[in-house]
Amino acid sequence: MVMAQPGSFTRPQLIRATGLSAPTVGSLVAQLERRGLVRDLGPGPSSGGRRPSFMELNARYGFIAGIDLGPTKTRIAVADLRGERLAHRVLPTPGGVGPTALLERVAKAVRALLEEARVPYDRLLAVGAGAPGAVSPQSGEVRLAPNLRGWTRVPMGRILGRALDVPVVVENDVNLAVLGERWQGAARGHDTCAFITVGTGIGAGVVVNGDLHRGHHSLAGEIGLMCMGPQFVDRDFGERGCLETLAGLQALARRWPRAARGDPESWLSDLFEAAERGERAAQRAVGEAARLIGIATANLSLVIDPSLVVLGGAMVTHGPALVREVRRVVERLVPTPTDIVVSGLGKEAPLWGSLLIADREARARLRQELRDERLA
Repeated sequence: MVMAQPGSFTRPQLIRATGLSAPTVGSLVAQLERRGLVRDLGPGPSSGGRRPSFMELNARYGFIAGIDLGPTKTRIAVADLRGERLAHRVLPTPGGVGPTALLERVAKAVRALLEEARVPYDRLLAVGAGAPGAVSPQSGEVRLAPNLRGWTRVPMGRILGRALDVPVVVENDVNLAVLGERWQGAARGHDTCAFITVGTGIGAGVVVNGDLHRGHHSLAGEIGLMCMGPQFVDRDFGERGCLETLAGLQALARRWPRAARGDPESWLSDLFEAAERGERAAQRAVGEAARLIGIATANLSLVIDPSLVVLGGAMVTHGPALVREVRRVVERLVPTPTDIVVSGLGKEAPLWGSLLIADREARARLRQELRDERLA
């Protein structure tokens, strides 16, 4: 869409991009100008003949908000229709409260952030929200989130929508991460790619031919459940699954005697530094986890044939040795070259993805309003 691109544009560009006739485009532009969605910039330089009239999207016509709800931290942001972030905040995720009370607190924080950004509340068009677990985007329900206590069949979209009085789109946080990386991060320009997060949980977001791939049950990318060998077929790993149990953050803590309880930020750096120094216990802990993650990455690569795999999460942020081993395993097992890179957005990848789905919802809402206006 020409208007979604940065900078100005002309009516002839709109005609070429849409395939619509000049009178139709002229009528639509007039409607957009009346609504305040488009600003006329006046005539530009001439290359001979009539000087073209330039215009631009009024990015401050409306605003969007994004929410990334995590087990320990919640990130929120407010942006305009160009995706320029106006304000953002990182909050501790409230513990000891039920899902409804938690989401109402998050909604209150979003309202406070709008005030901080000096955004009139009636100009908020849509909100995108991410959660770590099995999500139904159609209903906005979080069916199961093992890392959020008490989160089973939580109508996240409905609760937030009621509290904020705007449309709320809900998506799995790792799916949002791959969308965020394609929009603003390391995966820009890649139509078939994956984002793999390795931390408290292990999961993947997958884009195939430019579209997010969710699967029939919206469980595509749940590689934490992947069985890592025939000896594990009859073992019950519960909600976490085989790979996450064997190679996730908790598994790393079990293998590393000096792992501290609580926030892994306090001991992950020490673990990976010890591995780099050559401490055998640390090297063994990192190596075992990295090889399993490498096998899972290779298996995923052989299924979707991506041009790029982005690695993110706490274990990747602190562990260049882990990333090197994942690359080695993938090179060993995958016959075609697959680029393995570290996240360009870090912990904010899902937040950027939440802003992207909010932006799409806002634009869909505006298109519908314009259609209704023309038909009235």
